[in-house]
Amino acid sequence: MSLPANTMTFLLTGRNALFTDPVTKIGGEKTTYHVPTYEALKGVCRSIYWKPTFIWHIDKVRILNPIRTECKGVKPIKYHKSGNDLAYYTYLNDVAYEVSAHFEWNLNRPDLKADRNLAKHSAIMQRALERGGRQDIFLGTRECQGYVEPCEFGSHSGFYDDIDRVDFGLMFHSFAYPDELGRDELHSRFSRITMQHGVIEFIQPTGDLDKDRANGLPSRFVREMTDGHFSLGESLQSADDLYRQLEIGA
Repeated sequence: MSLPANTMTFLLTGRNALFTDPVTKIGGEKTTYHVPTYEALKGVCRSIYWKPTFIWHIDKVRILNPIRTECKGVKPIKYHKSGNDLAYYTYLNDVAYEVSAHFEWNLNRPDLKADRNLAKHSAIMQRALERGGRQDIFLGTRECQGYVEPCEFGSHSGFYDDIDRVDFGLMFHSFAYPDELGRDELHSRFSRITMQHGVIEFIQPTGDLDKDRANGLPSRFVREMTDGHFSLGESLQSADDLYRQLEIGA
């Protein structure tokens, strides 16, 4: 099936995953959500291919393997003195997901308008996906290595295909960064997550916090934050330059 040029679907797998429930971080120990968050999957897409010219949106994720957890003892670095603490983290075990995502131009960056070349960004994106991403893939946290490969969404059999509905309640959804909001603030967004026949369809953020709240994405101000500065030809290569490098290296 032919997909729009700005869309990619892929299989995401790993031995372990830790999509941290923020409620459990207070005591220094972490427990994973049972399913990946929008922000974690957005991070995977950014590791496959990203530029400040566009913003990734996660359309849906399909849970393929049974949800299983395991507890591991870890030694995180102490915050206020030297040495390590002993803590127990609860991870997901043996995970596999099908993900469908697309990118949209970042309209808050008119200075990068010259880099909005859909055909070339799409070609670079597909090449990066075929090669496992331009950066290392992590499943929620750095110690959980992930792997990606192209796939057709719905092509694999899933453990939850015959289960009509599972509710996971209110979960962390994503961060609203300054480049998405158009102002120097960081906000966290939340949503109620429901899985139907193994598929979770995410509410799409708009970049307007009031509209997001009306659509079921309540948010909370975190802190002031400035956007990173990227300039074409200086700290940022254009899609034309990246595409030319791919052609030379092919």
